[in-house]
Amino acid sequence: MKGVVLAVVALVLTGCPAEPWDEAECPDQGTELTYENFGQRFMERHCQYCHASFIEDRQGAPSDYVFDTHDDVIEWIDHIYERSAGDNVSMPPGPEDPPEEEREQLEEWLACGAP
Repeated sequence: MKGVVLAVVALVLTGCPAEPWDEAECPDQGTELTYENFGQRFMERHCQYCHASFIEDRQGAPSDYVFDTHDDVIEWIDHIYERSAGDNVSMPPGPEDPPEEEREQLEEWLACGAP
């Protein structure tokens, strides 16, 4: 429950609605970011402490939102984008938020289909 409250507080404080997934744009030149060189590490460092199948205390994260594998990320790509990529900052709910540069990389990687 605490995680959900923190996420709502983050949304209120930012005052910005999330950029919707259907507006995601892959750069014209594509991306060099892959699951192997970026996505897996990002998920492990910033998401899996609540969104991994092996975590007992998910901090209120729904049990079906699991980001263990590349296929899991693809399944939830729109959800992840709308909450964590670029200027979308409701997840993770702090205090160890990803740096802005990593959020921008996440935005690019997801917008390009999370190769």
